[in-house]
Amino acid sequence: MSLTMTVPNHIPVLLKEAIQALQVQPQRNYVDATVGLGGHAAAILGQAPQVRLLGIDVDPEAIKIAQTRLAKFGDSVILINDNFTNLLTLCQRYNFSPVHGILFDLGVSSLQLDTAERGFSFQHDAPLDMRFSSSQELTAAVLINTLPESELAKLIQKYGQERYSRQIAREIVRHRPVNTTGRLARIVEQIYGSRRGKIHPATKTFLALRLFVNCELENLAIALKQTISLLAPKDRLVVISYHSLEDRIVKDFTKQESKGCLCPPEALVCQCHHVPTLKLISKKVITPSFAEAAFNPRSRSARLRIAERL
Repeated sequence: MSLTMTVPNHIPVLLKEAIQALQVQPQRNYVDATVGLGGHAAAILGQAPQVRLLGIDVDPEAIKIAQTRLAKFGDSVILINDNFTNLLTLCQRYNFSPVHGILFDLGVSSLQLDTAERGFSFQHDAPLDMRFSSSQELTAAVLINTLPESELAKLIQKYGQERYSRQIAREIVRHRPVNTTGRLARIVEQIYGSRRGKIHPATKTFLALRLFVNCELENLAIALKQTISLLAPKDRLVVISYHSLEDRIVKDFTKQESKGCLCPPEALVCQCHHVPTLKLISKKVITPSFAEAAFNPRSRSARLRIAERL
């Protein structure tokens, strides 16, 4: 008797905009560096005949679901459970070249948010985990129960841009051990008291812990550099990010790679000999329409940027 995996409902963010940005053409190769539940990947594969796709995701559960969703595309799909920091190596290993477009859809997936035991959301009381993959050693619980107060405050401020980072760190240390999402959320709520804005008080603290546990910002910077070696001329890099720290890394990378000389202004003669490798297609960030944000609230903070290989 065979068991069929149930494929959860999935609403890809900025789907139309991402597919248009990639300019998907027949008989070409595309990389979905964050394949997730396979929504963007399915659209890429269905856009034109004989398209091939290499999909990467660090979350093994996401890969299983993507395999089911994309099974109808057969040998046109290669799915790999790995970190996109190994992007260049994986394309070489699977002889996947030339690459005509690369998509990153960053952040946490609906699968991770809605699975309580993964510990990503304060909407469910569950163990503080926040790992994209169980093969990772560091969990959010280990982090907040072992870091000195000063380091914990710096982490929450740097990665979460949380104005009350010192007070939150102090209360976490005072209430240790803090092992569940609900307990952590309540601690942060007490710090905020009546000073509540549009988002939940714990949002920034949870974001900071998740980014640190999964090395998300550092890994993004590593992966973006590898795209230059992979993309064929006139083909596209498309990145969807969900908060200012991610978007800043993408913006700075594409801006720098679109410039010639990178020497400081006081240099009279260029010493760096930098040659631009990208052309900015979207100088202004692309955001979801009012209709999409209303239909899918999780898309509200999404920001899409496009660059083309020179």
